[in-house]
Amino acid sequence: MNSFFKGTLLLAAAAFFSECIEFLVNLVLANELGERGMGLYMSILPSIFFFVLLASLELPISISKFIAERDGKYHKSMLQHAIRLTIIFTACLLITTAVLLPKIPVFQHYHPFLKWLVIFLIPVISFSSIARGYFMGKQQMGKIAVSNFLRKLVQLGILVLVYQLFHFEMQTALLVAFCTLVGSEFIVFVYLIHMFIVQFHHLKQDPQNILSKKNVLQNLMSVSIPTTAMRIFHAFTHAIQPFLIKAALVRAGFSENLATEHFGMLAGVAMTIGFFPAFIAHSLLIMLIPTVSNAYAKKETHRLQKLLQQVMVLTFTYGVLAVAIISFFAGPLTSLFFHSETAAVYLQMLWPYFLFHFFVIPMQAYLIGLGLIKDTFIHSIWSTVISFALMYFLGSMYDFQMGGIIIGMNAGAVLLALMHYLTICKKIGISWRLRTFPRKI
Repeated sequence: MNSFFKGTLLLAAAAFFSECIEFLVNLVLANELGERGMGLYMSILPSIFFFVLLASLELPISISKFIAERDGKYHKSMLQHAIRLTIIFTACLLITTAVLLPKIPVFQHYHPFLKWLVIFLIPVISFSSIARGYFMGKQQMGKIAVSNFLRKLVQLGILVLVYQLFHFEMQTALLVAFCTLVGSEFIVFVYLIHMFIVQFHHLKQDPQNILSKKNVLQNLMSVSIPTTAMRIFHAFTHAIQPFLIKAALVRAGFSENLATEHFGMLAGVAMTIGFFPAFIAHSLLIMLIPTVSNAYAKKETHRLQKLLQQVMVLTFTYGVLAVAIISFFAGPLTSLFFHSETAAVYLQMLWPYFLFHFFVIPMQAYLIGLGLIKDTFIHSIWSTVISFALMYFLGSMYDFQMGGIIIGMNAGAVLLALMHYLTICKKIGISWRLRTFPRKI
């Protein structure tokens, strides 16, 4: 078994246990918060992740790509420039967030302390991103796996302990849920920074070449800026998606509270269960970025073609099996959260959305490794525009309602997967049937 699949297997094993814990976390939240509370939690979460995305500046991707493509003698110099960049960027983002966050209307419906949690989260994410990118580029996946598992374990432990010892009103219970999220990120930050400092001291002992600040920034920003722009677009669309769905449902005849409850069943129950197998896709993503970057830099066309074949076969095998099991056991699985047949129906209807996203996630990593970030961004824009248009148009119709929302989501996932796949095939010289033919890249 080569290093790629060893790393993927390690990450997948850790991610499996992490997803099990995540499943339990959402189960605890659903039981504590109820349908409306879960809807409120899932509604604000994309907005919080938007600030997390800004804080990371997609450094894990750009640094891992840089590390994978270049000799070790350049790593120390690059990391020093990256740390300085992060300090400046984090300071600017903290000031901007402190000024703008209190003025954002959506946060005014939650506990006032939530704003300070988001501000505290910014430097935690920014500096842990450097360590995460370095370990990804060096393919030290054990540290990434431990950090991912640790985050979920700490979050679950604190949630269960606090909710068992105390009883809160809705707004405070929501704040506690967000506190556990931030607390778990802080624990991961301490672990990653400690391991990074140890590695950085080892780098000082090896011969190093000095890189210019301009060269490093150009290389990092050529990946970070378009990738961040793409992720901002995703975060923005995910942040407005709850409100678009609820607006469509209200127009279709739902009350505002009923629309929030149904969104809670969709996002908090169906999506949680359906994306459970995606831990394999995310493990592939982490491994593919440095692996594809390295192969592309060396112009190893055959290696890229063979790797795509293996990834597609693996994804198809586990993806079809996963959605079949989830659809068959939809009732028992959703009943763990709420005693509602509606959530089970939503889960069954979303099988194309889940299956095609299992393909989309590793293919995005492939596109980034090939330097096709612009294409990835354009694909995302087209698929989102079409998906949102269908969701609002069909979801607003009395005859469709949530059925229309789900049709729009499924259509967007299928379109995005197809655009990614055909672009990769064209770039590396392989037919859509995964038959290879000679091509220089």
